[in-house]
Amino acid sequence: MQEIYDSKFVEELFDQMSDSYSRVNYITSFGFSNRWRYQCVKELNIQKGEIVVDLLTGMGECWKYILTKENEVKKLVALDFSKEMIKQAHSNRLKYPNEQIEIRRENIFKNGIKNESAEYVVSGFGLKTFDEKQLNKLALEIKRILKQNGKFSLVDVSVPKSIFLRFGYMFYLKKVIPVLGKLLLGNPETYKMLGIYTENFKDSKRVFQVFKENGFEVEYISYFFGCASGIKGIKR
Repeated sequence: MQEIYDSKFVEELFDQMSDSYSRVNYITSFGFSNRWRYQCVKELNIQKGEIVVDLLTGMGECWKYILTKENEVKKLVALDFSKEMIKQAHSNRLKYPNEQIEIRRENIFKNGIKNESAEYVVSGFGLKTFDEKQLNKLALEIKRILKQNGKFSLVDVSVPKSIFLRFGYMFYLKKVIPVLGKLLLGNPETYKMLGIYTENFKDSKRVFQVFKENGFEVEYISYFFGCASGIKGIKR
């Protein structure tokens, strides 16, 4: 099971899903994925003229909530290691001709973002692809990137507490979504992984504990009866 958390495995998985991932992510969340991204970014309370880092940016799904007239972001640094996702991100960049967006195709644990260079770090729907050791490295990396008193907000799909919701949601992820994967990609195994990652991940409570142990002020957040969860916090 450990090999599914290998960086190369995850990179190739998202390369394969890149053309249809946005649609399937929307479907798997019953249309809530955009709302959860919006809420995740909103937790940061972005101030004007500051720098935001979007880790595991994918094709830039969080950008429309970061690059608003109200936020007036000085610069957005978007990082992902999937070649195909980054291609999609470059296409998405054309929607923001007046914004300063730096797109980096790099591994999150081996990147060139400067120490203490950003006021904010955000990440949507990437936590479930990390094992516990990698979550600890993620916390350290976010601590390295953030300035003192910098803020972060992270979110991912989760396994609901409610037995009724849990049964229905996991059946949907593990049985229905692979069928969509077969229709879209001709390969049900690819999208089957989303259910496996979510089932293993459960929720963001362990993420909360890891970040707390690494010295952050951190708060746990549950979205829509636990169908998604995340954390937000401050580097002191």
